[in-house]
Amino acid sequence: MRATYRAVLQGNHLEWSDEEPRELPPDRAVDVFVTILDPLESPAAARARGAAMAAALEGLAAAGGPKSFGDAADWERATREERILPGRES
Repeated sequence: MRATYRAVLQGNHLEWSDEEPRELPPDRAVDVFVTILDPLESPAAARARGAAMAAALEGLAAAGGPKSFGDAADWERATREERILPGRES
């Protein structure tokens, strides 16, 4: 199983964000995969965006949620094709 560690790439140097990987051999190269999450968004901006989304969802929930859809079970019954399932004829 591959281990995953969070880091920040500064130029060509990785700075560990959380726990530093143990047992990295300091005298030889180690192959890694790097995924660029979002080079334009800072961690503080991502947290602020997440807080804004949470506040919007809380406001929607406090208002009672979307009411224009009616009863979800009624919509599902009307939308799906009713059929007898194999082995359940009765």
